[in-house]
Amino acid sequence: MGELAETPEENFMAEERREHHVFQELLKSVAGLEKRLMQDGDDEVDAIAEVLTKGASGARGNDTKSLKGSVLDWITPKGQNLIPLLAHNVKIDLGFHHEQTGALLCPAGLDWSHSETKAKLQNGEIVMTGDQWPLFLYADYYYDPEDSWNGLFRSALLATCLGNARIHGMTRITLPSIVYIAMQVQFALTSSPVFSRTDTVTNSERFYNSMLDVFEDPEEKQETDDLAVWWNRQIFPSYSTTQCPLVKNSALARIGEKRARMKDILAYDGGSGDIVA
Repeated sequence: MGELAETPEENFMAEERREHHVFQELLKSVAGLEKRLMQDGDDEVDAIAEVLTKGASGARGNDTKSLKGSVLDWITPKGQNLIPLLAHNVKIDLGFHHEQTGALLCPAGLDWSHSETKAKLQNGEIVMTGDQWPLFLYADYYYDPEDSWNGLFRSALLATCLGNARIHGMTRITLPSIVYIAMQVQFALTSSPVFSRTDTVTNSERFYNSMLDVFEDPEEKQETDDLAVWWNRQIFPSYSTTQCPLVKNSALARIGEKRARMKDILAYDGGSGDIVA
């Protein structure tokens, strides 16, 4: 928007391009923000940034607090109790210290039921890096080493309900929001008491960025497009309806066919057969 406005995007680093795309989405979301940023002085811009940062931190804090207990409820078998029991307000016994949460956090490709693997995860000999994705990301918590996309990000633990999405005007899921949800669920399952981007236990920043890297990779577009459709059908009931083909010979289908014929007629110039450019 300022002195670098005319600089080609390819001149920037990948992280800078990502941040710029996020900023562009922010401008679309907040009416009048671009005008204020361009017209106001540096002090006002700093004040706007502070308000936005405070709002984002507050929202993330609320999500973290509410999910801490909810996730434990979701992983508890219906009509049963977790053994041993887990308190909703204490995290020290979560993570690899508990059989249930440990199995969900175990990196895909490792076997939690293997006693040596379990012991190494518990004592820190095996350290989870952000790009070692946990098993809870997969549908039915099953990982296929021959097809890593199979069931990925389709876990019922991630897409449990609509929540506040519709209240805030969302009509479809965004890929970064899936990443955010995954990061929040991971933190809820771990024993880390405080959320931090520099947390060495969850490595949340690397975890977040590694998922975004895959979603933004052009080579993975088909898989990510399919994933977005799946999520939209889980979260927004009306989404799948709008994607269904029209019933042949229905009134709505015939209206569409008539409209298409009229467009074809208007595309010709005075019946001469020449298509209007």
